[in-house]
Amino acid sequence: MESLVAEAIESYALDHTTAPSAAMEELAREARSVLRSPQMLSGVVEGRLLEMLVWGMQARNVVDIGTYAGYSALSMAAGLPPGGRIVTCEIDEQHAHFARRHIAASPHAERIEVRVGPAMATLEELEGPFDLVFIDADKTGYAGYYEAVLGKLAPHGLIVVDNTLWSGRVLDEHPPEADARAMAEFNEMVARDRRVVCVMLTVRDGITLIRRR
Repeated sequence: MESLVAEAIESYALDHTTAPSAAMEELAREARSVLRSPQMLSGVVEGRLLEMLVWGMQARNVVDIGTYAGYSALSMAAGLPPGGRIVTCEIDEQHAHFARRHIAASPHAERIEVRVGPAMATLEELEGPFDLVFIDADKTGYAGYYEAVLGKLAPHGLIVVDNTLWSGRVLDEHPPEADARAMAEFNEMVARDRRVVCVMLTVRDGITLIRRR
């Protein structure tokens, strides 16, 4: 993933963000050494942002679409209020096994459920209302996930969408790759959707926050 922000600024932001726990640092280190596509890790700044959103909203019913190493789920779990829980969706058995191992060793093991299989099937089974939904999975599936959760979103709920700037390639008039095209089309769809209000943040690779009108 290409950085959209100057490296010095990224480093400054990281240095002025509360450092992760030793367990989260170990999760990230191991993920980079054994998992494919380590750039998929949410990272410290984005992880803290997710934690702050969950904490500030006092979100009790959280859905994480795209578990990967479990970093985002564990980050959000740190902000959960009493009784809060997270269901995280993962298609890849290796990723799910990795995440479950780190989740089991965390203080949040009883509050995070990893479900393996197509996320759309899992979303159909889950009951709302969802207080917060984090979408960070296959980019061509974003539009479907968005529609699947929008009707189940709590009145004050948020959809948080990752990678909406896609290393700046969404600016291309005719993006050559399917993921870039999917992200550009998704961004246009959300911006035009009269059912919602959204804001795109230039954090990391782009994060869009969406609420219902």
